[in-house]
Amino acid sequence: MECNNIEYEIMDNLLLDIRENKYKIDEKLPSDNELAERYNVPRIKVRNIYKKIEQMGYIYSLQGRGRFLKKRGSSIELILSGNESFSKKLKRGGVNLDTINICAERIPYNKSIWDELHASKDINVYKIGRLRCVDKEPLAIHFSYVSQKVFKDISREGRKITSMFDYYKKKGFINYSTEKSMLEVLYPTSKERKLLDCGELVPLLKLKSNCKDEDTDIILEYTEIIYRGDKFIYKI
Repeated sequence: MECNNIEYEIMDNLLLDIRENKYKIDEKLPSDNELAERYNVPRIKVRNIYKKIEQMGYIYSLQGRGRFLKKRGSSIELILSGNESFSKKLKRGGVNLDTINICAERIPYNKSIWDELHASKDINVYKIGRLRCVDKEPLAIHFSYVSQKVFKDISREGRKITSMFDYYKKKGFINYSTEKSMLEVLYPTSKERKLLDCGELVPLLKLKSNCKDEDTDIILEYTEIIYRGDKFIYKI
């Protein structure tokens, strides 16, 4: 227990120094030997602590040279609710946003998703995935689940979609709203780490919501959006 307390103390002190701007960008942090001697712990424990801090996205390592403070981009202000698309929210703020369609596929039956869409079990549902990048850096993954009963050509058109709101408009749905939203904090899976180019200890924020056409009460989509928690300032 005592050893664990010392590890927490070392990590807390390093994180506090980083957050209080004790180090400049690309400045070298104390070596493994220096911290091991200072806290009277084995070097392996210091290495493990540095590994965790690197996975959080604060530092980077250079073989044989040590650990250095990593430049972190400015946080982007993002409103989580509302009836405006993610793209328009960011572009209105002058952000250089790119969207990459990463999947458009029919999915096997999942009761919770079908229930969200108010779809019967015999209806086909497609998952449309988009990766959102700001200045070429991946920051968010959007998955939209839509019923083929509502969007009959989704199997053919899904791969071309980068904005669901634009797609709605092309299909004649122009007056829509979000019925409900739920937030969840989680850590990335290996697939999410690869897509978002982040470490396993970078927190993610998952927003689950749906979208309804106000004129017909039709549920247009059920959505799951995964944001990198270290890249946004969230407005509720």
